[in-house]
Amino acid sequence: MKHGFLQARALNVLFWLAMSALTLLPVWWMFLVSVRTRADLFGNPSFLLDVSSMTWGNYAEVLANPTFQHYMTNSLIVATSNAVLVSVLALLAAYAMSRYALIGKDNIFFWVLTNRMAPPAVFLLPLFLMFTGFRFGDWSLFDTRIGLILLYCVFNLPFAFWLLQGIVDAIPKELDEAAYVDGASTFTVLTTVIFPLARPGLAVTGILTWVFAWNEYLFASTLTSVHARTITTGLAEFVTVTGTNWGQLAAVAMLTLAPAVLVLALVQRHIVAGLTFGAVKG
Repeated sequence: MKHGFLQARALNVLFWLAMSALTLLPVWWMFLVSVRTRADLFGNPSFLLDVSSMTWGNYAEVLANPTFQHYMTNSLIVATSNAVLVSVLALLAAYAMSRYALIGKDNIFFWVLTNRMAPPAVFLLPLFLMFTGFRFGDWSLFDTRIGLILLYCVFNLPFAFWLLQGIVDAIPKELDEAAYVDGASTFTVLTTVIFPLARPGLAVTGILTWVFAWNEYLFASTLTSVHARTITTGLAEFVTVTGTNWGQLAAVAMLTLAPAVLVLALVQRHIVAGLTFGAVKG
């Protein structure tokens, strides 16, 4: 029996190792392309890393490029601002839905979620007309960071609201009532009771919305032109009529992937805690 258990465990480990290798294979190939010269790429490419022919020139050229720095700054500002704004609004909405007897709140909750179900491409034309048509003097939402931040809130807020709803529901209402008896206001209850207890959920909400905003391409490529373009849209600039600079393209892709991987690695324990918070009630 013990032998059968060990055999099953070994098969399980081998299965997940194979799945991990299959998942990481495109990333590994992208890294190999990013550290090779054009001659090596079109010469004899392989899945093995030849350290002697490895070069960091593609990364050096990309990092020294002011356009790339501008795109990276835009992505950091848009993704971080969106994550903070969405987390705050979702927490307030989840608290209101959990604590107040709103008329038809089940229908409201379902309606909010339906906004996330439609394909984003459906909204592309109306949003383009809205962004270019809404003007305040010479200023418009088109090609602005604030425009992208607000737009990403529209699509990320339903997901964050759904995620935080169950977390806030798991916090006993008796804690709110005890705070109110002590003379606390609603703002005090939110900051001293709800926020500390919902922190794991807020962490995972902020992380996932940050990643969603960081990786978004469709709206950023359509609703920006120069000033507010993000790093994901910058990838297309390496594909020109004269050819594709595969080395620098792969280097930008790796640099684009790095912040999201780093953030997820640093806060992995918060993600697990946040997703399991409130799953079991005593």
